[in-house]
Amino acid sequence: MALSTEYIVSSLTNLYGSEVVTADVRAWCAMNDTTYNTVTRKIDSYKVGRGKWNLTVQEKLEQNYQSPAALPAIEQNLIPVKDDTFVSFGNFTDIKKIIKSGLFYPSFITGLSGNGKTFLVEQACAVLKRELIRVNITIETDEDDLIGGFRLVNGETVWHNGPVIEALERGAVLLLDEVDLASNKILCLQSILEGKGVFLKKIGRFVKPKDGFNVIATANTKGKGSEDGRFIGTNVLNEAFLERFAVTFEQSYPTPKTEIQILSSLCQDKTFCKHLVDWADIIRKTFFDGGIDEVISTRRLVHIVRAYSIFDNKAKALEVCINRFDDETKAAFIELYDKVDEDFIMIDKQADS
Repeated sequence: MALSTEYIVSSLTNLYGSEVVTADVRAWCAMNDTTYNTVTRKIDSYKVGRGKWNLTVQEKLEQNYQSPAALPAIEQNLIPVKDDTFVSFGNFTDIKKIIKSGLFYPSFITGLSGNGKTFLVEQACAVLKRELIRVNITIETDEDDLIGGFRLVNGETVWHNGPVIEALERGAVLLLDEVDLASNKILCLQSILEGKGVFLKKIGRFVKPKDGFNVIATANTKGKGSEDGRFIGTNVLNEAFLERFAVTFEQSYPTPKTEIQILSSLCQDKTFCKHLVDWADIIRKTFFDGGIDEVISTRRLVHIVRAYSIFDNKAKALEVCINRFDDETKAAFIELYDKVDEDFIMIDKQADS
């Protein structure tokens, strides 16, 4: 009786699992009184390497993979737009050198929130005209989100590349943003962080990294969790995962001089910009000394000057941008700014006048 492909695949899977090798096939042939050549011809569409078969891979899926699930990636321009207001500081030069080198050199950038970690990577790629694919990591991020998976398109099952595969094939810079929010599912990137590419087991295809591919991760912690509780949701990352990043950069807030330059590119009132920077500098020093639990980030200062451009009122701009803090902290921050800027009039005083 002729053995069907379906029967052979089902029987092999039951005995040896979905991934079989030559020895498994020969043993199966001996048990079923058939020849090795006959069986290997019938399961040829499942072959993923010399003497290796993945019985979950189907010829139909290989054909479906060729059908695009969305706009073909080659038609998209993934080079970030250069921001004329960007001021380089911190680790910008080093990150730019790494990207420019074209070498595969995974880098980890850590630092407090709002100090320009993600922005500097984006602008380094913009200056170098390099494609950037940014992935915002969460506790829910898994292999399907990163590597890809099957999607239902027009009634057909179609393989759709994830952002990691797109970056690999395009030789783009892959930015893993807020990577310390990840679960252990992030370990699906282990071989990729070694520069070796990845085997897509669901479709039986190996993807090699194109020249220029690199991985950069940003995080508020160093992957050891948040001891002070400031960054709720951050996790302790696997040591083997962290060890695959060649270098770790610690990103600090810019110097007062640089921060004035950043704000001045967004606000015409230079005096206001200087007062804001002096105010933030005092708060940060107190924060690092353990005197307070909150800090004013560079991003928060940018929010304030933009609010000022909208409302044309310094007091209101300041208030609405620090309303996110608790009442006691907010009052302390307002009082401190009042001391830094002698011309400042708080909103309640404006109402009285």
